[in-house]
Amino acid sequence: MGLSSLVEPAIEPEQLEPGPAQSVSSAAALIREMLPAVKYAEIVSSNGPESCAVCLYEYEEEDEIRRMRNCRHMFHRCCVDRWIDHDRKTCPLCRKPFVPDELQEDFNEKLWAASGIPDFYSEYSPITNFL
Repeated sequence: MGLSSLVEPAIEPEQLEPGPAQSVSSAAALIREMLPAVKYAEIVSSNGPESCAVCLYEYEEEDEIRRMRNCRHMFHRCCVDRWIDHDRKTCPLCRKPFVPDELQEDFNEKLWAASGIPDFYSEYSPITNFL
């Protein structure tokens, strides 16, 4: 994957909606679940950023944004979703992990469950039944 897959011509944030049949990894879906999208007007503060560091467009009150849990950076939902869709698991600005340390174990359990692979160490696992 090269830089050209992330960099595209100038497009308004509202034009960056995901495609109709876009496949999303389990990790990406769980990260999106952890970082709910809210309207910029709901969290606007006088000392917060005025523009998205990914697309460089200024935030409008009706824009959907996601605020990172670890670093509190915020981005347009469509900008950070595109980043997440490329299987990135860190903030595009400071590289802190999307998943805070205190939630990492829960995240891993949900990711494991979403993988569809049975728990090999369970007493009900067909693999351990033959041991």
